[in-house]
Amino acid sequence: MRYVVVIPAALALAGCVATVTPPRVEVAAPPPVVVEPAAYVPPPPPPVVSVYVEPPIGQPPPIAVGWAPPPMLVDIPPPQPFPEAVWVGGYWVWQGNWVWAHGHWVGPPHPGYGWVHPYYEHRDGAVIFIAGHWAAPGVVFVPPPASLHLTVEVALPGVVPGPRPIGPPGCFVPPPPGSRPGFIVPAPVGTPPAVVTGAPPVVAVGMRINANTTVNNTTVNNINNSRTTNITNVTNVTNVTNVTIVAPPNAVAGGKAFNSSVPARANLAAAQAPVIHAAAPEPVSTKPIPSFTHGARPQLPVPQTVQVHNTPAFHQNAEVPQNHGPGAPNNANAAHPNPPPQNAANHGGPGAPPAANNQHNGPGGNPDGVHGPNSAPNEPMRREGRPGGSHNPRDDMARANHKPSQVAQNKAPPKPQNNEKKPNSRKEPSKKEERREGEGK
Repeated sequence: MRYVVVIPAALALAGCVATVTPPRVEVAAPPPVVVEPAAYVPPPPPPVVSVYVEPPIGQPPPIAVGWAPPPMLVDIPPPQPFPEAVWVGGYWVWQGNWVWAHGHWVGPPHPGYGWVHPYYEHRDGAVIFIAGHWAAPGVVFVPPPASLHLTVEVALPGVVPGPRPIGPPGCFVPPPPGSRPGFIVPAPVGTPPAVVTGAPPVVAVGMRINANTTVNNTTVNNINNSRTTNITNVTNVTNVTNVTIVAPPNAVAGGKAFNSSVPARANLAAAQAPVIHAAAPEPVSTKPIPSFTHGARPQLPVPQTVQVHNTPAFHQNAEVPQNHGPGAPNNANAAHPNPPPQNAANHGGPGAPPAANNQHNGPGGNPDGVHGPNSAPNEPMRREGRPGGSHNPRDDMARANHKPSQVAQNKAPPKPQNNEKKPNSRKEPSKKEERREGEGK
């Protein structure tokens, strides 16, 4: 079949081509899909081994560990039992696995000895660790040289290795409670690990610690009788009173920048109000175990469950409590409503922050490790409270049966009610008057 196309003569003669424009169709673009970032929920900490560790006297040799220490736990110090007591512990140590060295108060082993905080260093994907220890007067902490080569320690049987350290190389402290495992917080040498207790959880690299140092210059002029000779002796004393913790928004849970000044003394730092209250379990034994040595196979107690008293979900740009100033975090028990059920007065064991002039911090408070001039020279030989202060269940019973305060009981007693009938105001007639009335009748 053939089709015949008829073209109008006018178009054929003009050589024109007819074009048809299709109608325009408006297509509305769908609105952009906004995906809210998932809220960060801190992972529950695994069971941990909690022990008391007998600190060595003198700087122990460094060891190498294949993975990073876990996030910090909350280890709130009780009141200082005696003036020379030093708060030691309250951080992670290596004992064939990362175990928690429970904090406690203890006196120095010899007069004038100072406490040196533990040392963590990220080097070549491993952790160089030096345990906290006692240092003799005038002895400074010496970081491991870069040329030192160590063999990574072998973990105890059944121990599952954790993630390697995530962060820049150099000295660090473990991340705040509730952080993602593996992250580290760069810090100056001598920083107490407990300074991060009140910081928000770390979810990415970025949090760091800066030391706030004050250098005091002391000038001494010596004068001779025959002639005056001015000899200027300048002594530089570096005092680390607090540190500053800073983090960009993407590094912490909640997505809000963090900047807080924290006391550099271990007991004050540990007393901060925690954002995540992951309480360190009490050791099952008050007997301290010796510090770890290379190749040792220590016998450890069974792991214990970590009680987390608050597990908030951190949303983007959520408000995160910040501790501003060295004095703010001292009263930690008032800041978190659910403190662990323990009697703080029974924690008097081996460890502590002495008076300010007795806190010798090699890597622990003064970054240079120099002991202060007034380091308790008349201090008695080692005095301790109970190591770790075993928990007494009677204290919980006493709290449960707590009576109202004496002030409330000593209210003014109510006025006694006088129920006696008042005498009739009308005067009673005398006998003579009664007789007269009888005679009248």
